[in-house]
Amino acid sequence: MVDHSEESVRPRAVARATSLLWVIVIAIVIAFCYFASSLCITLVVAAFLAILVDPIVTKLEQWGLPRSFGSALVILAGVLFLVALGYVSYGKTSAFLNRVPQYVEKIRTITKPVTERIQKFQESAGQLNPAPKQKTSVVRVNEPTSFVSYLARGVGSVAGAIIVGAIVPFLTFFMLVRKDHINWWLNTTFGERTDVPKFVKGLGEMVRAYVIGNLIVGSIMATVTVGVLAGVKLEGAVTLGFASGFLNLVPYLGVVLASIIPLLAATLQFSTAGPFLVIVLTVVVLHLVSANLFIPKFIGSRVNIDPVAATVGMLFWAWLWGAVGLLLAVPLTAFVKLIADCHPSLIHISNLLAETPRAASRWAQAGQATMARAIPFFRDRFRITAKK
Repeated sequence: MVDHSEESVRPRAVARATSLLWVIVIAIVIAFCYFASSLCITLVVAAFLAILVDPIVTKLEQWGLPRSFGSALVILAGVLFLVALGYVSYGKTSAFLNRVPQYVEKIRTITKPVTERIQKFQESAGQLNPAPKQKTSVVRVNEPTSFVSYLARGVGSVAGAIIVGAIVPFLTFFMLVRKDHINWWLNTTFGERTDVPKFVKGLGEMVRAYVIGNLIVGSIMATVTVGVLAGVKLEGAVTLGFASGFLNLVPYLGVVLASIIPLLAATLQFSTAGPFLVIVLTVVVLHLVSANLFIPKFIGSRVNIDPVAATVGMLFWAWLWGAVGLLLAVPLTAFVKLIADCHPSLIHISNLLAETPRAASRWAQAGQATMARAIPFFRDRFRITAKK
């Protein structure tokens, strides 16, 4: 007689072992990304830039320029633009840093009455309940991680950031030149289990929509901020407005960062509360409008990430790679969702991350062997339909 109970237990044991193996693999990948953060960030940024400028290189190739020459031309133009931008902003940044002591002194003068009242309150509380005098041992504790070290966490140090910045253009160039080879490798490696053409197309659309959408939203907020700062007659309204407008795009911290720069400049020029209230209200209103109107309109249709998933993704990537991870959190989370979109067995992960989930068909929930046969079948069928 055949023991059916034993036969039913074996698939469960195999499934549990497979699940445990996947957990181990994911843990190893996360550990690698954490300890090899400089390498991972370099690859991610280079791939991000290559996907972004690939349409320009392709257009130059259609005009008759060799792909290697067009790639070099685009990379060189981008490097020159960043150098020019850094040169122009260097003077503004130096002037701002030189005036920091004036900002600190003005803020200290403004807050002096409040600090004196707090000190008097502490002294009166101490007189009501005097503490016995006794010698206390001094305990030295390690200082918490500074904000600067958090910003450089992903790249390790300032020298590491410089090395990453120097390598990224060369790596982007090679990725652009070897585009066909990369596509061939993806198709031969993952073609039987994943819809690679859909993944490549969706990744390009997502990256370009994310960058262009942020540029449009940032330009709108920068223009409005410049107009408001000019309306209150703040000196340097154009520079401060553009900086504040684009800093407002930073997730969660955008309101604080976008407010600090114009408020510091206003402390040296105004002594009444009116301009400060106008600046804060402008930044807050722009942040709320962009988060609820502009970003869903220009970016949300392509990214399609649930707000909860986006928030958790920001926390995870910020923990993994610091400030760099926070800035890249949304496209990286969308990248994970795109992988799940293109693999039928991962549809539940896709629905977990998606803002608008979709129903899973029966064949998508089948085993690995069934999916390996089904994906090429449907892909070839769609190609034949498209040709007709």
